[in-house]
Amino acid sequence: MTPPPLPTLLVIPTGIGCAVGGFAGDALPAARLLAAASGCLITHPNVLNGASLYWSDRRLHYVEGWALDRFAAGDLALLPVPSRRVGLLLHAGIEPELQQRQLEAAEACRASLGLSIGPVLRSEAPLGVRLRLGSSGASWGSLDRPDLLLRAGERLVEAGATAIAVVARFPDDTDREVLDQYRHGSGVDALAGAEAVISHLLVEHLGIPCAHAPALAPLPSDPALDPRAAAEELGHTFLPCVLVGLSRAPDLRPLRPDSSPPRPLGALASGAAGHTPALLSAADLGAVVAPATALGGEAVLACAERGVPLIAVTGNPCLLQVDADCLGLEVIEAATYAEAAGLVLALREGLDPGALRRPFRRLRWLDDGPPGRGEAAAAGSAAGAGVSAVASGGCPDGSGSSADGSRPACRSDA
Repeated sequence: MTPPPLPTLLVIPTGIGCAVGGFAGDALPAARLLAAASGCLITHPNVLNGASLYWSDRRLHYVEGWALDRFAAGDLALLPVPSRRVGLLLHAGIEPELQQRQLEAAEACRASLGLSIGPVLRSEAPLGVRLRLGSSGASWGSLDRPDLLLRAGERLVEAGATAIAVVARFPDDTDREVLDQYRHGSGVDALAGAEAVISHLLVEHLGIPCAHAPALAPLPSDPALDPRAAAEELGHTFLPCVLVGLSRAPDLRPLRPDSSPPRPLGALASGAAGHTPALLSAADLGAVVAPATALGGEAVLACAERGVPLIAVTGNPCLLQVDADCLGLEVIEAATYAEAAGLVLALREGLDPGALRRPFRRLRWLDDGPPGRGEAAAAGSAAGAGVSAVASGGCPDGSGSSADGSRPACRSDA
């Protein structure tokens, strides 16, 4: 008998050079495995977007980073939907030929995948996208005209769009050394921080799913290209994965203190005839999976404070060193995402993950225990203390934040 789904949150922050999830859709295999293990995986575009490559699975829930943080904090619930009408917002700074490539990608998704896309709208003027790297090496960015972005989003919603895909023209004059390092598998995605700003602004303002795909001039072929970055070399646009992800992104439902609680998870993904999809809330979460040295984000800390089992993947290094010891968190370590999926499956089956590890620990006494073992029991009690979190989301000495005060590395992706 198949156990009910165990809603699981997968967070791989953007722009911090993660070995898994720091490139172009290279975390998709991990997400697919975790979706199969949990039966219900909630994650963000940085994990699922692979430019022209994507994977559609009803067990995968595509939630933009700002909304993911609000969901984990208990401010939003998610309602699965069968489909959406995705409005297309094009940056006025895109050259005609490059704009035509974006339109061709959208038409292909309509004709070949049956997606509902439209209307299309250009912003009134260029948005002024600016790219930055923080002192930590993490990427971030800004917009000169966020008002134009929000106004265009409002017009698309008024025209009937229930999700918005944004394509903004990004500067081509990025640091050549940074770009080469990224393409060769040892650097940071310099675009990621600015992409997150664009989607965060729209989702917070409009309350609907939104995601971004950059418009860039094609790069010359590179025989030394890292396979993890290869998905971005396949075509003229990164738009297909965004359109597919948004096409079934869940509704974002605000939860107020006086609102009735969401319906029980029940038969989520059961496929029963006439079944109405249940609202997913933070209270339904059974596990959260994140890189072991990037645990300072809002979503992870909110789950830790609620006592959701936190699986820290040590085999996904990044620029940060915001780990469990730094934050005072209790975690279950996994060397790889394959091991993390096994732990999620154990939790879904009702198994204590500790029963799968050796050496096998003895029961812990709450008080001093039997004579002669008081000191050992006290030490064990201290070591097994409950979950706690530093409210700032970084190390007590501030080492988890960049010098400019921004924390792009600790935030979920757009």
